[in-house]
Amino acid sequence: MKNNIAAKLLSWTFIALFLAVSLFPFFWVVITSFKPGSEIFGRNAFGVIPENPTLESYRRIIFEKGIPKAIGNSFIEAAITTVYVIVVSSLSAYIIARYRFKGKILLMSLILGVSMFPQMIIVGPIFNMFYKLDILNSYWITLAFSTITLPSAVWIMVAHFKKIPVSIEEAARMDGCGPWRTLWQVVFPIAAPGIFTTAIMTFIAAWNEYLLSYTLNADKMYHTVPVAINALRTQFSILWGEITAATVVVVVPTLIIVLLFQKQIVSGLMSGAVKE
Repeated sequence: MKNNIAAKLLSWTFIALFLAVSLFPFFWVVITSFKPGSEIFGRNAFGVIPENPTLESYRRIIFEKGIPKAIGNSFIEAAITTVYVIVVSSLSAYIIARYRFKGKILLMSLILGVSMFPQMIIVGPIFNMFYKLDILNSYWITLAFSTITLPSAVWIMVAHFKKIPVSIEEAARMDGCGPWRTLWQVVFPIAAPGIFTTAIMTFIAAWNEYLLSYTLNADKMYHTVPVAINALRTQFSILWGEITAATVVVVVPTLIIVLLFQKQIVSGLMSGAVKE
């Protein structure tokens, strides 16, 4: 009995420490966002409670620094990228999972290899292509975002489609369903957890993308959240109060989405990882 109590106490202590370490950076960002500049760099720099809390940093990023516009750009680009990647990855993964063809293993290896390319290698060729096509500073950047999100999406979706029994599709065909009707009304609904998980992961990856956005969309009108936050500086200083306030404004919506759909995300990951 004493051993069980000690084990539970040790487990809860470890969990509490893990949560404290994990949440402390975000907690400190929130606290700093309410401090005036004199406290951030003054004697209260390490104070947990601001002596003179202020919303000035939030006012500046919302009404002067264009953070709402950056949030809108990030949402549009991430949403378009997610829709495009889900459509392409679903169809591609279904073909790879269901059909036998020569070079299938080589194709999957190439897809995996592409996902491992450092962005610094591909950003140059992508910039040259966008420059020649005259689509710099536009929402066509979603095509570039797909290059870093599509390979992993295909891998995840292949695992989910392989788990769906072929007998279900055969039964649908015997009932008179054509290939497309079988795909849309039978296969995709069963693979919904995997599709949903892939969509969330793709959206977050596109939302947080910095290098491609900074390189391809130099125009301030098309700046995304990471680029806009990076611009919160002057020639001689970094505006930490505004950076932390912008971080809170940007992170909270994404955090809410993840918390609301965490069960679907976990079930999607687990259903694709377990082989029956």
